[in-house]
Amino acid sequence: MKLTGPFLFILATLMIDAIGIGIVFPIMPDLMDRVGAASTAEGALWGGIMMSAYAAAMFLCGPIIGSLSDAYGRKPILIAALLTLTLDYVIMAMAQTYWVLLLGRIIAGMAGATYITATAYISDIAKPEQRGASFGMIGAAFGIGFVLGPALGGMASGLHITAPFWIAAVLSALNVAFGLFILPESLKSENRRSFGRADLNPFGSILRAFAIPGLAAPLVCIFVFEFANLVYPTLWAFWGREVFAWDGFTIGLSLSAYGVLIAVVQAGLLPRLTRSLGDGRTLILASGAAIVGMVGFGFAGAIWAVAVFLPIAALSDMAPPLMTAFAANRVGDDQQGLVQGVIASLSSVAAVAAPIALTGVFETFVDDQGIYFPGAPYVVGAVLVLAILPLIIRICRT
Repeated sequence: MKLTGPFLFILATLMIDAIGIGIVFPIMPDLMDRVGAASTAEGALWGGIMMSAYAAAMFLCGPIIGSLSDAYGRKPILIAALLTLTLDYVIMAMAQTYWVLLLGRIIAGMAGATYITATAYISDIAKPEQRGASFGMIGAAFGIGFVLGPALGGMASGLHITAPFWIAAVLSALNVAFGLFILPESLKSENRRSFGRADLNPFGSILRAFAIPGLAAPLVCIFVFEFANLVYPTLWAFWGREVFAWDGFTIGLSLSAYGVLIAVVQAGLLPRLTRSLGDGRTLILASGAAIVGMVGFGFAGAIWAVAVFLPIAALSDMAPPLMTAFAANRVGDDQQGLVQGVIASLSSVAAVAAPIALTGVFETFVDDQGIYFPGAPYVVGAVLVLAILPLIIRICRT
């Protein structure tokens, strides 16, 4: 797919979104201290509640946002989401209490951030056979944003603890102006559908999506894969400290390396593989890489093993955009927003449930009173992906 102005805007939007998320990571402990956390443990708990609140708001509102874009077009909903994100960063910069911060995160989650409408926009302008590679470019944009965000946040925090939020707000506001001038509407009037009372019920929207012929299988695969893949952001730091005694700098360096690998794989390798192997075979390859990578990290006991399995794990990140493409190709133009909203909701459920489940597994297997196996959560993730592999193969054959 050609890198046209609208497509570049979508990529810039998602990269700025990722920068806005990552830019906060280095200052979270200090930020929690600023709003009254009494200890590091309490600050970590408060930060976790903020993440869960955002995910819960996304789950409830994701299908609604997607359906609104099906009814009124992608551009107005996307611009509104960007404006809401700008407001959210300003709120967080000015917040003096924890509850104001929490409110800001809930507002951002209600808006659906930008991912839902941006992916629906890509579905509109990309041909069905190009959607897998196009969604891969979205993953690459996120990867670059997650590399730049923490670095920018760390440097900006030297000026003031709230500086990263103001930078994120300015970037988001500039992108709003950019979008107003360069972004055409992608959803034609004849491809829109009416927005009704049923669209206000997220559970009803999810059930309607699962009832669409051929769509349930990709949605199940997306949910299970996202759940399993959350083992990396949830436990990487704790696992690295437990197994290798890594400090914060080493953990950050390894995460940045992973972000670079994801960007290279999704922007460079994924389009080439889909052209030569097709979406189906590439998805099976990515799923196999996920299993190998997770098992490898599960039993890794040396730094060289991390270096070997990190690129393999990056290959597995081709799976989500390809699964999303299979889901998008099973519905018409008037339901792309609904599907992307449901996918966002399912991902939000995974983001709430997986950290609780996987950290529980980790705690059980690093407890001195039980079997010591700190890599157990990675093996659990591998088993989950292995369980859906037959369903993935069936999707690729239909």
